[in-house]
Amino acid sequence: MPRTLSASDMVTPGSLSPPPTESTEGEQAGQPLLDGAPSSASLDTLIQHLVPTADYYPEKAYIFTFLLSSRLFIEPRELLARVCHLCIEQQQLDKPVLDKARVRKFGAKLLQLLAEWTETFPRDFEEESTIGHLTDVVGRIAPCDETYRNRMHQLLQTLHQKLASLGQGPEGLVGVDKPISYRTKPPASIHRELLGVCSDPYTLAQQLTHVELERLRHIGPEEFVQAFVNKEALEDTKPRFSDKTNNVEAYVKWFNRLCYLVATEICMPAKKKQRAQVIEFFIDVARECFNIGNFNSLMAIISGMNMSPVSRLKKTWAKVKTAKFFILEHQMDPTGNFCNYRTALRGAAHRSLTAHSSREKIVIPFFSLLIKDIYFLNEGCANRLPNGHVNFEKFLELAKQVGEFITWKQVECPFERDPSITHYLYTAPIFSEDGLYLASYESESPENQTEKERWRSLRSSILGKT
Repeated sequence: MPRTLSASDMVTPGSLSPPPTESTEGEQAGQPLLDGAPSSASLDTLIQHLVPTADYYPEKAYIFTFLLSSRLFIEPRELLARVCHLCIEQQQLDKPVLDKARVRKFGAKLLQLLAEWTETFPRDFEEESTIGHLTDVVGRIAPCDETYRNRMHQLLQTLHQKLASLGQGPEGLVGVDKPISYRTKPPASIHRELLGVCSDPYTLAQQLTHVELERLRHIGPEEFVQAFVNKEALEDTKPRFSDKTNNVEAYVKWFNRLCYLVATEICMPAKKKQRAQVIEFFIDVARECFNIGNFNSLMAIISGMNMSPVSRLKKTWAKVKTAKFFILEHQMDPTGNFCNYRTALRGAAHRSLTAHSSREKIVIPFFSLLIKDIYFLNEGCANRLPNGHVNFEKFLELAKQVGEFITWKQVECPFERDPSITHYLYTAPIFSEDGLYLASYESESPENQTEKERWRSLRSSILGKT
C-alpha cells in the first residue's frame, strides 16, 4: 500500500545564505554581478542602469532580472514613465533640433529595450497610459530615422496579439476551476470512465503533457513575484497586484483537480479487480510522465493514489503489482527536500539543453515545489539591505529560477492533440472529498471505529441514512 504524505512532508525550506552586508558608503557597494551591475544599489541607480544610451545597452540578463524584481518596489507603469523621462532628458529629445547621428544610435537601442520588455512582460502594457509613453518617446526619435515608426507599429501589433492570446485563457479554464462534483456514485449509465476514453498509458501521458504546457504558457514571469507583493509592499502599506496571479492559482487548481480525478477513477468501480486495473493503469501513466519529463502530472497522479480514501483500499492494493509504483514514489519522495526529484529534474533539464528532438526538450517541474522554493528565497533574504539599497544579488537568484521555468514553458508540445481525451481531463465530474470517502467505504467496509463513525456521518449527511 502507498504511504500517505503529510503536509509537513510536502515542503522543507532549503538552506539560504544570509544577505551580504554592504557598506553604506558609495552608491555601488559590493562586487558587480553583471556587466557593470552592482550587487546592491539604490532603486534610482538600478533604473539608470536599465536606460540605454548611444554607446551603452544593458546586458540581457540584467534587463530580465530588474524588470522581474522591480515590481516589488515600483509599479511597471511608473517604471516605464521614469525610463521614458530619462531617455528624453539624457538624449535631449525635447529640444527643437536633435543630434540625428547620436539619436539614430540611441534609437535602435531604445527600440530593442522596448521589444524585449513587451515580449517578456506583455501584461505590463495592458493600461492605455503605457502605450502612450511608448508612442511619445518613439515619436520624438522618429524624425531621425523613418524606419522607427514602422518598427514601433510592428512592436505594438505583436504586443496586442500577445495580449489578446493571453486574455483568452487556456482551454477548459471553467471546467478546471468549477468542476462538477459527485457526492455519491452516479448510475453506470451516465458515468464515463477514463479507461473507456483512453486505455493507452503513453497516450494519456502525452495528453496530460498537452494540458500542462497549455496552462503553463499563460503564466507570466511576473506572477511569481506578484504572488508575494501583497505581503511585502515596501514603498507603502497599500496592498497591490492582488488580481495578477490568476494563472498561477488556476494551474495549482488544475493540479488539485488531477489528484481528485485519479482518486475518483480508482474509487468509482464496484469490483476490486477493476479498481486494481485502474491503479495499475495510472502507475503506467505516471511512469510515462516521468520518462517524458512531466513531473507535475507525475506528482498529481502519485498524490491522488496516496489520498486516504484510495490508500485505505487494502484488498484492492493487494491485487496490484506495486513494484513500479514504489520506484516512482521513491523518485518523488519528499525526504531531504525532495532530493531524488531534484536530481531527476536536473537530469531532465540537461537533456533539454542538449536535445536532438522536440520530445527531449520537455521539462515540466513539480509546480508547487517551485513556488515554495521561490517563496523561501523571498523569505530567507531581505529585499533591501540595512543601508536602504536594493539587494540585487537576491534578485539574480530569483531571476535564475524563474528564467529557467520560462524557457521550459515555451517548448512546443510535440505530441498530436486528442480533443476527446483533453476534454475528458478538463470536464469529467469528480468526487468531492466526502464523496471519495463514501465511495471508498462502499467499496471496502470501514475497519476501525474512526472509519465507522465517519461512514455513519457521511451516510446521514449525504444519503439521509442512519
